[in-house]
Amino acid sequence: MEATTKQRIDDLVATSPVFVFMKGNKLMPQCGFSNNVVQILHSLGVAFETFDVLSDGEIRQGIKEYSEWPTIPQVYVNGEFIGGSDILIEMYNSGELREKIEVALAS
Repeated sequence: MEATTKQRIDDLVATSPVFVFMKGNKLMPQCGFSNNVVQILHSLGVAFETFDVLSDGEIRQGIKEYSEWPTIPQVYVNGEFIGGSDILIEMYNSGELREKIEVALAS
């Protein structure tokens, strides 16, 4: 990955304690998996920012290399890659996601 792409991703992730790379945005998700993530975060009452990977092919490909994770959406909490839709669903159902986000937002 080019250094400029990595820097752009670093900068995006740093804009919010909870950041999501997704298809579409939080107001209009463009795939079911992205919608799942948005609904989970809304149900937790968490403020979060998003980036629409459909709007930028460089970021769309770069984020997969950045996280070493092949799919989108991708969720970051305090700069740490948490996972995609399936992992978020598991963490939400176990209560682990709420705890991780509360700790992150308190620090």
